[in-house]
Amino acid sequence: MVYSLEIKNLRSGIEQKEILKGVDLTIKPKEVHALMGRNGSGKSTLAQTLMGSPTYKVLEGSAKIFGKDILELETTERAKTGLFLSFQYPSEIPGVKVYSFLRMIYNKSHEAKLSPRMFREFLEKKIEVLEMDPSFSDRFLNEGFSGGEKKRMEMLQMLMLEPKVIILDEVDSGLDIDAIKVVSRAVNYLIEEHNSSVLLITHYSRILNYIKPDFVHIMLDGKIVKTGGEEVASHLEEYGYSDSELDVPVLKNEE
Repeated sequence: MVYSLEIKNLRSGIEQKEILKGVDLTIKPKEVHALMGRNGSGKSTLAQTLMGSPTYKVLEGSAKIFGKDILELETTERAKTGLFLSFQYPSEIPGVKVYSFLRMIYNKSHEAKLSPRMFREFLEKKIEVLEMDPSFSDRFLNEGFSGGEKKRMEMLQMLMLEPKVIILDEVDSGLDIDAIKVVSRAVNYLIEEHNSSVLLITHYSRILNYIKPDFVHIMLDGKIVKTGGEEVASHLEEYGYSDSELDVPVLKNEE
């Protein structure tokens, strides 16, 4: 079996504190896996550990992208394997135009370089997917952007990179319904057109109305403790995060 993302017994932490306590997760191409849980359960730690944040130290286990172990790779090399992480709070970079930034990251992530004319055409196609104004590419990166515009920028960056494994870390936090639809449009496009896989970390089930999950996982105390279908998210939406989380009814067969 070929998995786009395969995690086995992953343990990591910060300083003297172990946060991830043996995470196991496998995702196939084109699958969407939602990861839910209380604050502090380890969801964002998993995302940051996979992307290679120096804040977190891997203690044990493995994480592979299409069979290649990424835990010994630098963050840029992990990105080249096809891994993408969406941040909750993108940074502003005054003086750097969106067009220049996107061309730089495209050239660093692709062996074949595009001429300025071909790159402009490629960029315009991605802008069309998000139904954005083409003049957006001439603005300075995130400078003066609204929350929705910053999210569009991040989704445009994702479309340019065409990642095979997408990690969305609470990408829906603070977004209105229009911005959620933009995010969903970009993600669903990559799933359908590029067979991308998605690990969607969220507290709320609202975004799952637009990015349909194949599996929903509950993380507690650094481990995935429950796996099911959309009914898991619906249960949590109704009853909240409580000690009854493990009593969520599962209608689909667990992995």
